[in-house]
Amino acid sequence: MITSIPDKCVDLQPAKSLVRRHYACLADATSQNVAERLAMHLDADCHWYGMHPFHEQTGPADIAAAFWSPFLSAFSRVQRREDIFFAGLNEIDGFQGQWVCSMGHLMGLFDAPFLGIPATRKIAMLRYAEFNRVEDGKITGTALFVDLIHLMIQAGLSPLRAPQTAAHLVQPGPLTHDGLLFGPQDPRASRMTLARINEMIGSIDRANALARPPSPQEELAQDWHDDMIWWGPAGIGATYTIDRYIEQHQRPFRTGLAGRAFNGHLCRMAEGTYGGFFGWPNLTLTNSAGFMGVAPSEVRADMRVVDIYRRAGDKLAENWIFIDMLHFLKMQGVDILAEIGR
Repeated sequence: MITSIPDKCVDLQPAKSLVRRHYACLADATSQNVAERLAMHLDADCHWYGMHPFHEQTGPADIAAAFWSPFLSAFSRVQRREDIFFAGLNEIDGFQGQWVCSMGHLMGLFDAPFLGIPATRKIAMLRYAEFNRVEDGKITGTALFVDLIHLMIQAGLSPLRAPQTAAHLVQPGPLTHDGLLFGPQDPRASRMTLARINEMIGSIDRANALARPPSPQEELAQDWHDDMIWWGPAGIGATYTIDRYIEQHQRPFRTGLAGRAFNGHLCRMAEGTYGGFFGWPNLTLTNSAGFMGVAPSEVRADMRVVDIYRRAGDKLAENWIFIDMLHFLKMQGVDILAEIGR
């Protein structure tokens, strides 16, 4: 597998423009016409990856029926509050495919129940990260990750069996306020970002292979600034600095879960100082010692994960994470959605 973005000149602007037109079409869509709006820019056979309970869908009509129509029936006056937008060539297919990533919140008035989550008639912020594959002027593939547990907490629910170890926040965009890469970026910066992400991905295996593995602080310091910010999903939460990241996420994760199998990614890319990836699933693990309040078991469970990064200088500074927690927990016999209202 090639691990450096090739020197060939590829214009990513048409792909970005297509996705921005797509979002403009969705801006005033309704539950009744959203399938038609999706069909304006999605290929008829667009393959859509949606977190539990939406699952995989094909084509605008099924995508609308699974997610967009129910969402727009529950939320009114929806705004896309976008914090990060970038495009890139997909490392996973040898830098052939063009993908566009968008991340932020879908904000609206939560006026009717959604998936059994009670309406609040107040502002609600649905965290999202979306990857769109663009081919021949159409969107041919989409992965949409939304943080439903985060929404449940806003609605006053306590859906988990244990307090999360880090902070619950409506998460902001980048510290530098430069995450909307609507224009072309320096290819050299893109290569540096992807290289650092790849170094970080391999750091765990490299550390484990050493006769004297580094401490967690030493391992993380190779790829991260000391004042790193890890914007984790609801159920884990957000944490700040290497030491607090270890305390509030890495240590509970590594001590609670075992048998980590890395399954790979479907897309991994970078542009400028931003980059990210998603997998389906990224990881398979065993809850061997108890995690998120769920009792230990021998069940192998999948984590579908999005990671989006900001690089500052030669290291990573911020990381936004989405995990399909509902799917991960349901595989262990814990159905969070089914438990609402019991």
